[in-house]
Amino acid sequence: MTTQDHPATVGRPPVVDMATWQAARDELLVREKAHTRAGDALAAARRRLPMVEFDAGAKVVGPDGPVPFLELFEGRDELLVYKHMWTDGAPHQGQCEGCTAMVWNMKDAAYLNARGVSFAILTAGAWDEVAPYVDFMGYTQKWYSVRGLEAPIGDSMASTACYLRDGDRAFLTYSTTARGNEPAAGFFNLLDMTPYGRGEQWQDTPEGWPEGSHPCWYWRTDVEGNPSWGPESRPTAQWTLPGVTTPDTIGHDGHCH
Repeated sequence: MTTQDHPATVGRPPVVDMATWQAARDELLVREKAHTRAGDALAAARRRLPMVEFDAGAKVVGPDGPVPFLELFEGRDELLVYKHMWTDGAPHQGQCEGCTAMVWNMKDAAYLNARGVSFAILTAGAWDEVAPYVDFMGYTQKWYSVRGLEAPIGDSMASTACYLRDGDRAFLTYSTTARGNEPAAGFFNLLDMTPYGRGEQWQDTPEGWPEGSHPCWYWRTDVEGNPSWGPESRPTAQWTLPGVTTPDTIGHDGHCH
């Protein structure tokens, strides 16, 4: 059976026999392995970055009130944080859909903890607004307000950062923003395995493939699950929560337009 026997339908891969598919798959595997090794090399380079000391006693605010940043390590030597954007006064559905997507995929730190790494969510929001949002979302991660704090604690929201502790001293070792956050959201890598990928305009797809939309278009949906940035949309994960009703407004313009 050949491609000519079963020509590709517009917007779909060509149809071939299993042997032909396997040959193409094996060829791609060579490139995938090279990509993996390149990623390993980048990780090795990260481990060789210098670090910056900062005030480990700086106070952040959590459910037990103000605590020194050092407490976020929970006695471990390493700490990984995600910095969640915040819009003061916005309703729950008006908070950052991108950060919602990241944090929703980081519900449990068991395997980080087992490796000796603590995990926390930092946000610039005032704690009296953050606390009910965390409760509404059902998050089990540790959240802290870093309102008013400067780099390298309270800067660069919508980012991931790594810290190292040496006794009562703390150091910033690494940080990343934008697409550098993608390791936190496994759904990206899974979508990249599918024929149509993420369905975004920037991606390289064959001619005739479904037309993509703007980046992150599926991060916010209506009550029926249709991607939407309209006034009755919410960050996608919120529709799975019990008792969620259709809002009158998203509270602010979406971050990913």
